[in-house]
Amino acid sequence: MLALVISPDSATRLKLLELDEPQPASNEALVSVHATSLNRGELRLLAIRSAGWIPGQDIVGVVECSAADGSGPAAGARVAALVDQAGWAERVAVSTDRLAVLPDEVSFASAATLPVAGTTALRTLRHGGDLAGQQVLITGASGAVGRFQVQIAREQGAFVTAVAASRHDEDLRNLGAGQVVESIERAEGLFSLITESVGGESLAHAIERVAPGGTIVMFGSSSGELTPIGFRQFVPGHEGARLQTFAYYTSGSGIGADIASLLTMVAAGRLETRVVLTMPWTDVAQALDALRQRSISGKAVLTITG
Repeated sequence: MLALVISPDSATRLKLLELDEPQPASNEALVSVHATSLNRGELRLLAIRSAGWIPGQDIVGVVECSAADGSGPAAGARVAALVDQAGWAERVAVSTDRLAVLPDEVSFASAATLPVAGTTALRTLRHGGDLAGQQVLITGASGAVGRFQVQIAREQGAFVTAVAASRHDEDLRNLGAGQVVESIERAEGLFSLITESVGGESLAHAIERVAPGGTIVMFGSSSGELTPIGFRQFVPGHEGARLQTFAYYTSGSGIGADIASLLTMVAAGRLETRVVLTMPWTDVAQALDALRQRSISGKAVLTITG
């Protein structure tokens, strides 16, 4: 089979190579991959991984061979999955607890946007408990994860304040944000849940705006800046607040079930996915450049087969 593999002698650090077919374990299905979407975290992995490594975490496709232990979907089922690596390949062996069957109403391209970004949004918001009536602040709200967070938090009854550049104001309000501000300092009031993906000064300002007993969930640091943190930033006025880190790859079991719930929302028209760039995986360099330059607001999808 063909796969995109880390190759230091390539200008893009990627090369399309012929590799051995994956050999699924008894609890794994063999999936023929039709599409994948790009995630910002993959840019860092491309820079640090050694030769021979296969990137790729979001995959959608068709089950070519069902799991030997009888678990998971049957051969021929359309599926989406989150894998730790090796998704940029024609075929991938996937543990069945990471698979979700696509409803007929959901396209491969739309489903490809969900595994990493969608489950990150869903799971970070869970740290806030029952969101009905809560004040929720979302930084980096115009990104893929942020757009999902805005929609899911509003769906659960929260009042959402989104932090993003002013050009995203109308879009984020249409998704459910009650307030859109360009910086946390301009937000009004305190927030019982803050999802923070920027770091640096943004995280420092988040501490100033967390309610007593509230939670800040840190799941990224797009600024690349560190944040000095001290006890006196929390008192007075933010007593009992906590900082919670989140990384999707350590977030526990049930990934397949969470993807399935997101797909149900998409099929029902309650969750918008945004694919702004679709191209063959042989054009991956162009898609990666768009991601690096932040020239797209939405997801880039690579088509592989089918």
